[in-house]
Amino acid sequence: MSDTSTVDEPHAPSQPPDAARRIGAAPAALGLTVHGLPEPGRAALAVRPWRGRWIMLAVLLACAAPVVASYLAYYVVRPEGRRVYGELIDPQRPLPAVATRSLSGAVQPLDALRGQWLLVTVSGGACASECQERLYLQRQLREILGKDKDRLDRVWLLTDEAEVPAPILPGLRDATVLRLAAADLTGWLQPASGHRLEEHLYVVDPMGNWMMRFPADLDRASAARAKRDLERLMRASASWDTAGRPPASP
Repeated sequence: MSDTSTVDEPHAPSQPPDAARRIGAAPAALGLTVHGLPEPGRAALAVRPWRGRWIMLAVLLACAAPVVASYLAYYVVRPEGRRVYGELIDPQRPLPAVATRSLSGAVQPLDALRGQWLLVTVSGGACASECQERLYLQRQLREILGKDKDRLDRVWLLTDEAEVPAPILPGLRDATVLRLAAADLTGWLQPASGHRLEEHLYVVDPMGNWMMRFPADLDRASAARAKRDLERLMRASASWDTAGRPPASP
């Protein structure tokens, strides 16, 4: 009896039905959608103006912040009980661009005095005793500021052609003395009600704004109160104001 042996043929690995159906089928075409890419140059140009504006705004805010803070400190955030001796001017009035002449005849616009604190007095050139006393108080108020005195200029505005008395000239060595028409001051400085322009000392800030007027009865006894006002102004502006005027723009 012969044995019949059956040799099993090797079977191909089983395939899932779906896979089996796909064998031999042509691959399906892939659909591709091509999206346009933005042009780099155009995108940069669209962003650059806005970026530049934000940078410019940030720089302006950084420059203005000390000035704004100092004015807030002086005008708004005042310690309880503080009293200002001088009268604050609101709204402030800028230096007019009127022509002036020095005692030597040099011509310059009045608004060229911007860049320093100014302590201003006004009178005719003859300067009688009352005028000379104000010049003395003006000089003393500047001197007692000590290290800050170089941040404040003394300015004497002459509203006529009268000759300045020789005896007072030595005391004017560090003062700015300018002649101009009296009418040129009427839209800028003003006296308190019932007083004359010549009776006051006026304070102008480095931006060129008239911002304070000392009382007409300022004398040697009350000068200490005016000194305190000036010291507060120096402290409030110390972060952004320095002695000397900035160089003129070309």
